[in-house]
Amino acid sequence: PIFIANFVLMEYGTGTIMAVPAHDQRDFEFARKYGVPIKMVIAPPDRAGDPSALDGSQLQAAYVEPGIMVHSAQFDGLDSEIAKAKIVEFLEERGYGKRCVQYKLRDWLISRQRFWGTPIPIVYCDRCGIVPVPEDQLPVVLPENAKFTGVGNPLASVPEFVNTSCPKCSGPARRETDTMDTFVDSSWYFLRYCDPQNSSAPFDIEQASKWMPVDQYIGGIEHAILHLLYSRFFVKALRDLGLVRVSEPFTRLLTQGMVTNTYIDKQTGKLAVDEHGRPKYAKMSKSLGNGVDPLEIVDKFGADTARLFILFAAPAEKELEWSDRGVEGCYRFLNRVWRLVLSNLDACAEANRLNGKCSPTTRAERELNYAIHWAIQRVQTEIEERHHFNTAIAAAMELQNALQAAASNPEVSRALLGFGLRMLILLLFPFAPHITSELWERAGFGSDLDSEPFPTYDPAALVRDEVEIVLQHNGKIRSRLTISASATEEDVRKAALADEKIRSSLAGREPKKVIYVPGKLVNVVG
Repeated sequence: PIFIANFVLMEYGTGTIMAVPAHDQRDFEFARKYGVPIKMVIAPPDRAGDPSALDGSQLQAAYVEPGIMVHSAQFDGLDSEIAKAKIVEFLEERGYGKRCVQYKLRDWLISRQRFWGTPIPIVYCDRCGIVPVPEDQLPVVLPENAKFTGVGNPLASVPEFVNTSCPKCSGPARRETDTMDTFVDSSWYFLRYCDPQNSSAPFDIEQASKWMPVDQYIGGIEHAILHLLYSRFFVKALRDLGLVRVSEPFTRLLTQGMVTNTYIDKQTGKLAVDEHGRPKYAKMSKSLGNGVDPLEIVDKFGADTARLFILFAAPAEKELEWSDRGVEGCYRFLNRVWRLVLSNLDACAEANRLNGKCSPTTRAERELNYAIHWAIQRVQTEIEERHHFNTAIAAAMELQNALQAAASNPEVSRALLGFGLRMLILLLFPFAPHITSELWERAGFGSDLDSEPFPTYDPAALVRDEVEIVLQHNGKIRSRLTISASATEEDVRKAALADEKIRSSLAGREPKKVIYVPGKLVNVVG
């Protein structure tokens, strides 16, 4: 029998399929709905001899895994994967058909009725028909006087563009007014960047070979499939034509997540919430009316706050949930940095006087020096290797806290504090360039901040003489122990059991167990 169904696609194969209900889920559901018999032709390998396993009417779902052929005449008992080749050979030998590759890729319709796009280099002549524009007349350039009315094709309304002469007979002809899909342009624009002033070719092969491939490519997640796929197609085609020497357009890729925000449900007129009553977030769009005007944020909090929040709120590749409270938090942080630097300008001057050479001598200075170089290392790693700008900013925030505490500590020299403030400004500069440039100048740190090299950490500063061990009793923190980093496990255990707060918590009882996590904690159980 022949059935007409809406799940058979005309563009797939010939538009007609042989239904196999026992081994295709869509065919199975169709057969069940319309009472079509279901016949097994592949049985599970471990049940090929079981009659009940061969009864299609007992199936609860289509069997779609490889197995053993059944109800298949001379092919019974064969592995289904082997049987595929045997069946094709059988059909070819008898002239019933032949094997062919069925490509899933289809022709790409690239014409668009838009102004912005590459003009299609074709003219229409009443005498010669469809005629391609000769190579020496390329490229066809878009006119500058097109009218954008929102109705029809803008190019069709420009007579001096449309009306031309036929390259073959020189008679009157009309230009094609459709343009190519903008994917055609975006699939190779990075090659034009290598040689943007070239008027005789799209780009020079030597220039393209010098600059390509792109070291770091950053784009929105919405372009992570088609744009990248087409770009690879173009580069490989250009390579095969001998126009480039690279095979891949991009070395590293970072896809940015969407910026989302809460929105008003149009049906209820209230804030949209999920089944738990929590606000829903969706991509900022005009249709939802949940966009945020960046100029309002800049006017109220400054450009640095806007930048800092966007980079701090989430990893670059994740969705960013907009938060007014988060914006305000970043604003307060930048104000703390501002006050910290301006209230310690004498420390900045002392650091300048010593040219940053200030060896820590006290324990407090060693701790601050460690915090400074740890922050430098963390920011450098998070920016260069992981592109996690949010954790880089978090490291700078930790350094600000350490410097704030050190500013009132008499055991910390003013020179070391000034050095730390200098490093804090440098670390924050990529994220908040305006406020840091102003602070750099006010602190008298010399040359323009733009030309200052990014700081490098001192590995020796990250080697700690002492470590702080958390002391717990039955999992609850009771005290902290500062001890030499080279102390043995036995030394740490003894010092922990001798701690006054641990002894008080034990109240004379003998501990049942002492758990030691090297360099981190001791948990006394009992």
